[in-house]
Amino acid sequence: MSLLILMRHGQSMWNAANLFTGWVDVPLTQKGIDEALEGGRNIRHLSIDEVHTSALIRAQMTAMLALSQHGSGKTPIFQYSDSTESSSSNEGKMAAWAQINNEADTSNVLPVFASWQLNERMYGDLQGLNKQETRVKYGDEQVKIWRRSYDVPPPNGESLELTAKRTLPYFASSILPSLENGKNVFVAAHGNSLRSIIMDLEGLSREQVLSLEVPTGVPIVYQRQADGWTRLLEY
Repeated sequence: MSLLILMRHGQSMWNAANLFTGWVDVPLTQKGIDEALEGGRNIRHLSIDEVHTSALIRAQMTAMLALSQHGSGKTPIFQYSDSTESSSSNEGKMAAWAQINNEADTSNVLPVFASWQLNERMYGDLQGLNKQETRVKYGDEQVKIWRRSYDVPPPNGESLELTAKRTLPYFASSILPSLENGKNVFVAAHGNSLRSIIMDLEGLSREQVLSLEVPTGVPIVYQRQADGWTRLLEY
């Protein structure tokens, strides 16, 4: 039976500054680095066959730092495809030029796939604003609705419902087939993209998801079984 390992990125610089981050691409703090390393140590004994991250640096840093602690000794290598190619000449070469020679031994390679569909909620007009100052301006209840409700987005941003409309199709098309084939998959992403996946895996209601917290740097492990998903534990 395959394992699905979900892990929210470690503390980012804007987490530490109490700012709404969303799609703003900021790196981890030292605390976030330590959280990613500790999370990696806690799952170093679990076999991992495939890795998925968001397109944002804080999730990618978390994935690579966690994997640096893994016991397999495999080399994580980012995979590129025609669908992710840019129109620019340099970026457009990635899919072709990043290929490994067909005669090379790839048994020690751990494929890593980065996708914008796993990005955090886009917080729209709130991105870059201080959370406490925003609560003072709009009220605690309004900010709580923007942050935790299912279908109310912040101004010009995404709700959890809208986030799920991109994360869940990606999960179904790009992650679930590997799990169905018996592979163990590690996903490093964000609080809300992971909330949408956990809501689906556990069949949570819109009311239940309001109180769902996904801690930074803590691996959450699910086992796929014939009748659904079982959460094993958090490490």
